[in-house]
Amino acid sequence: MTTFRIQVINPNTSLAMTQTIGEAARMVASTGTEILSVCPSHGVPSIEGHFDEAIGAMGVLEQVTLGERAGVDGHIIACFGDPGLLAARELATGPVVGIAEAAMHMATLVATRFSIVTTLPRTVIIARHLLRQYGFEHHCQAVHAIDLPVLSLEDGTGFAQQKVRERCIQAKAQDNCGAIVLGCGGMANLARELSHELSIPVIDGVSAAVKMVEALLGLGLGTSKHGDLAKPNPKPLTGPYAIFNDPSVM
Repeated sequence: MTTFRIQVINPNTSLAMTQTIGEAARMVASTGTEILSVCPSHGVPSIEGHFDEAIGAMGVLEQVTLGERAGVDGHIIACFGDPGLLAARELATGPVVGIAEAAMHMATLVATRFSIVTTLPRTVIIARHLLRQYGFEHHCQAVHAIDLPVLSLEDGTGFAQQKVRERCIQAKAQDNCGAIVLGCGGMANLARELSHELSIPVIDGVSAAVKMVEALLGLGLGTSKHGDLAKPNPKPLTGPYAIFNDPSVM
């Protein structure tokens, strides 16, 4: 049996969210696929804007570098902004998939129109940027925010989860969409229950990305090293970036 090691990277430093993401990934992973859920040791506790994404992207690149040296086969960026995606692909030999990218692709395979439910209103704008970038702008009916911060999904009250449920019900009724995409890695454990309750596909990007990476690996496909995704041009990096130069610098 072919076995794969897939690294699921939470770009923020929340250990609770990293655990949630890892559990969701393992729920759908094929027999023989090993899921490694990791997060950077330094950075931001949650990612809710462009500034956070810039910091989180460096954590992604750090973890991709360490994963490549450890021999993992593929990587998942488990933040709905897909921070550092193209830079990570430059570093990686195997496939690298972002959860927003994966969820949007999957949604178009099961519905002609989908809506997104995300966290803060400011992330609605970021989601729309990604829709345009990935070519899914005309497939998305609407983007809804629960108007709560990312870490409210890990506070143990269940209030944020209820708000996600309410927004999903609202999206189905008002948007007449065929599917709903959950716009945060911290929502990863809600998709199955909501799919059952709403009787439409509710798609979690973490699970979608696991199946995409498995499919790419099963086809023997890695990230192209020709053109703009070739390995970065070697140049001396200093300070905290020295980790990218020498495997002995950890």
